[in-house]
Amino acid sequence: MQIYSDFAPQRSRQIAVDVFAVAAIAAWVWLGVFVYSLVIDLARFGAQMQSAGSDFSSTMTDIGDQLDAVPLIGGGISVPFEAASGAGESLEAAGRSQQEAVLNLAVGLGWGIAVVPVLTILLFWLVPRMRFTRRAATIRRLVRGGVTVDMLALRALTNQNLSVLAAVDADPVSAWRRGDPTVMRSLAALELKASGVRLG
Repeated sequence: MQIYSDFAPQRSRQIAVDVFAVAAIAAWVWLGVFVYSLVIDLARFGAQMQSAGSDFSSTMTDIGDQLDAVPLIGGGISVPFEAASGAGESLEAAGRSQQEAVLNLAVGLGWGIAVVPVLTILLFWLVPRMRFTRRAATIRRLVRGGVTVDMLALRALTNQNLSVLAAVDADPVSAWRRGDPTVMRSLAALELKASGVRLG
């Protein structure tokens, strides 16, 4: 499998783009992780709230149980402490909910910041690179199979931009039809170069 072009200028451009793309992907992933860690720190407030609510609820329950054991007045005096214990449980539940909300936000932001740019980079970088690799493999296979110059020239006529073809000949199709050897060689060379394949 041919990853890079046989031609130095094209190969240098490919390597530069690859390095830039990998660096950009790493940067976006790092940013996503950084934002996640930044947002998830806000969950500490919820954890403290949950812990405080749990401790308060436990303390009020213990006081209520102790007062409940006092003869004559125990049953009535423990009621406010049971209510306070319920408030502590509400605070604990609120702390737990806050942590869940922060976690969901952190995960959503982290993934959103990292995934969308990375997918965009892969779309505009990796897909063309895979196309190049497949095209180079096809041309190499054709060359090993003894493909003729006119077949490579025909591929150039179908694959190259009109401006590139016009630089070879004002009417490259007519030149190909009449078998102009100079134009045929130039077109074949264009196709080989675009595919990153050097003969010999």
